[in-house]
Amino acid sequence: MTRTVFCKRYQQELEGLMAPPYPGPKGQEIYENVSKKAWEEWQAQQTMLINEKQLSLIDPEARKYLQQEMDKFLAGEEHDKAEGYVPPSE
Repeated sequence: MTRTVFCKRYQQELEGLMAPPYPGPKGQEIYENVSKKAWEEWQAQQTMLINEKQLSLIDPEARKYLQQEMDKFLAGEEHDKAEGYVPPSE
């Protein structure tokens, strides 16, 4: 049986994650309030930001930036996007 959560990004009941994405209170908050769909979309967005902006995850400022962008993305707020990226047309 799949677990559902009220996703704060999409404001509807959707399939939830199977486990917190990382340890600690932030991971638990994501587990309880973010859908699997939104988390997978964030991971793709994060990868684009890391590649486009050539971020080093060793750099504390880069990790802080990604954390801030993740919070905005998952809340459905305006967030940075990879410059020049054009989503595929459907």
